[in-house]
This record gives sequence, C-alpha cells and structure tokens, in this order.
Amino acid sequence: MRKGIKITLIVFSVLIVIFIVSLVITGLSFGEKIAVVEIEGIIMDTKDVLEDIVRFRDDKDIKGVIVRINSPGGSTGPTQEIFREIKKLREKKPVYISMGAVCASGGYYIASGGNKIYALPSTITGSIGVIMENVVMEDLFKKIGIQAEPIKAGTYKDMGSPFRKMKQEERAYIQEILDSIHNQFIKDIAESRKMNVEIVKQYADGRVFTGIQAKSFGLVDVIGTYYDTIEDMKKALNIKGKPVIVKGKRPFSILKLLVSSFVKEIYSEMSSLKYCSPFKFMMF
Repeated sequence: MRKGIKITLIVFSVLIVIFIVSLVITGLSFGEKIAVVEIEGIIMDTKDVLEDIVRFRDDKDIKGVIVRINSPGGSTGPTQEIFREIKKLREKKPVYISMGAVCASGGYYIASGGNKIYALPSTITGSIGVIMENVVMEDLFKKIGIQAEPIKAGTYKDMGSPFRKMKQEERAYIQEILDSIHNQFIKDIAESRKMNVEIVKQYADGRVFTGIQAKSFGLVDVIGTYYDTIEDMKKALNIKGKPVIVKGKRPFSILKLLVSSFVKEIYSEMSSLKYCSPFKFMMF
C-alpha cells in the first residue's frame, strides 16, 4: 500500500517537473507577450512561416508581432502569400519589421506589409524588381550530339526549354508577365507604406540601398536593432517590465538550409534534362 503511494507521488512529481520544463522551453510563461516570426534565406517554402503568423494572429495573449527578416528574396508566389498574411495580421495587432544584414527584393516586399520597419545602418535592402533566369544549353548539346525533339500540344508549352534559344514572341510574352508582377510589387509597397506610386517607381529599378539610404527615401522608418524594435513595441503596447518573447517553434534543418540556395535549385532541375516551366524560377 505504502509502496503504491510512493510510486504515485514519484510519478506525480515527475509530471509536475515535465510541465514546468515545458513551460520554459515553449515560452509559455505568464505575462504580456510579443511574438517573433523569423524569415531566413531564400523564400520558397512558406508553410512554417504562415503557420506561425496564423497562430500568433489568433492567440489573444500575443499583443504584438515582430517579423525578423534576413533574406535576399525568393519566389514570387510564396513572397506574396506571406505579405498578404502579414497584412491580415496587422489588422488585429501591431506588426513591426526588423531587418537583418539583408532584406532585399522579396524580403523587402514582405517587410512593407508591417506597420513599422527597422533597419540597421548597413542593411542591404531595396532591389525592387523581378527576374527570371533561363539557362540555354543549345550550343553545348549540339557539340555533344544531343538534340531535342519535343512533342507538344500548345504553342508555348516548351517555352524556356534549355534545348533551344527563346523566340522573340516568347521573350515578349514573358516580359509582359514580369512587368505585370513588377507593377503588383510597386502597387503593394505604395499602398502598404502609404506612398505615391510614382515615388516608389523611382526606387523600383532593381537597385539595392543601405538602411540609411532606404530611410531617406521613405522605404524604412527607423534605424535600429532587433532589440530596439522589441523595446519600441513594448512602449507602444504599454507593457510594464520585460515582455515575454514567444518564437515560432520550428526545428533546425540542415537540409532546408542547403536547399535554400537559388543556384542549387536551378541546376538540380536542369540536371534532369527535362523541360521545366520558366515561371518556377521567377524571383523577386
């Protein structure tokens, strides 16, 4: 009987310890909370980031969200998806952006969705433009005796094939697509930042800027660090004392870090020697 009580007490004590440790590890502590969403590297897979944004948006204990961005950009679709979810998030609670060493192109697109943008003096940002890389191996294949014989239904189905040069009408068609996406980029920045479209266009030629330059152009609000961003949000939310920082819970993945390389992505596709859509590689 006594032995059974002892075992029950031990099990109960262990459960209490596990519960307390889980509180510390997961950041579930008492007090007013500020959440942090981290965006690192090439923007391609948005699943984890979107889950963080939606979770923090619906969590009533989260008073504000800081989006920490250290990215040179990425694919157009995923970038726009994150941007739109951040816009939804800021309708419910303040969203401050903290730029790291690089927050350019698609990284800046996402940043423009926040209420306030913080950058370091030397942060590389801007690069407002769209690019599509197309590798042509036609001459190389001719030298080694490889010739493609496409069988297709649809005039433009093999557009962007590495086996041949692009036709003039194909290039014109893709240029129209790029210009359309570029205009979406400019329009979204202008609306979110409350800037005149014509002013944004002056800086939307693909140039990169330092944080200080971007601030002088109205593309950034404050020159400050990640901790400056936290401190300012704390003051804006009237949080007394040190706020509880809650971060997205995503396991570190070496594979994810490696495949974030744009060059590796392109050449892994090309190595298969199959036709691929050029739009897969359309990037901000």
